[in-house]
Amino acid sequence: MQKKYAFFPGCVLHAAANEAETSAVAVAERLGVTLEEIPGWTCCGASHVQDIDPETALLANARNLALAERMGLTIVTPCSTCALMLRKTRATLLDGKKDWANERLAKAGLKFEGTVEIRHLLWELADSCDEWADKVSHPQTGLRVAPFYGCHTVRPPKIMDYENHLNPQSLERIIKACGASSVTIPERLKCCGFHAVFPAETTAHRMTASAVSSAAKAEADCLLTPCPLCHMQLDMYQPDALSYSCGDKPVPVLHLTQLLAMALGLEAKAIGLSRHIIDTKPLLAAAGRSAIQG
Repeated sequence: MQKKYAFFPGCVLHAAANEAETSAVAVAERLGVTLEEIPGWTCCGASHVQDIDPETALLANARNLALAERMGLTIVTPCSTCALMLRKTRATLLDGKKDWANERLAKAGLKFEGTVEIRHLLWELADSCDEWADKVSHPQTGLRVAPFYGCHTVRPPKIMDYENHLNPQSLERIIKACGASSVTIPERLKCCGFHAVFPAETTAHRMTASAVSSAAKAEADCLLTPCPLCHMQLDMYQPDALSYSCGDKPVPVLHLTQLLAMALGLEAKAIGLSRHIIDTKPLLAAAGRSAIQG
């Protein structure tokens, strides 16, 4: 990994999924990496604003990129949707909208040059497995983890463009480096239902229930996702979703950085497991780490 990044946490990490931010920062500190938050960043639009007012959303993210360019650092974000929106914005601006955006950004004293790179935290951790693996002091031996990539982590492939979108392996590499074992479920690349939970609640809950049920049947101790929106859907809405799957047992859901934090031996306050809706004690016990809860 690089030693310093322009950090784009995204809205969800500052509120509903704050444990994803605290665990990301804690992991970064343990690995000797600085996450310098982009000053004045704003919401990426989460694909919803883009549907209503695409030009405003494009300009808002052009501003985010221009702010990061001032820092001279690669952008890293732990949110798959934020990564997609920022990368899509960069591609759109460089494909003919740069002058349009800069004319408007000039009013705020900003300019987009196209020099900044946007990376998902997942990619940085996967690329540097060999660098941080020797820092794993508490290998999660015995923990069965079901990777859940969701939609925006790998699609659309032309924009995300990190690994094979039909058979990604970044989560599996990280799970192995943490000492745990991967459990493959059919839903690993499917939508969690987050973006449809309000307009199509029943359908979204069935999608969530499908992933949870598959993980339970595969005897996974937890689901693991690199996207806080997927985590919100799979964890927060899981109790409601299970009513659509004949009452299958609940399955805890971890943020990517929480699993790594556990493997690095970080304490509970840095991990934020007590903030989850689905009880995490069973998976901690499975990993022989029950003492970490508190």
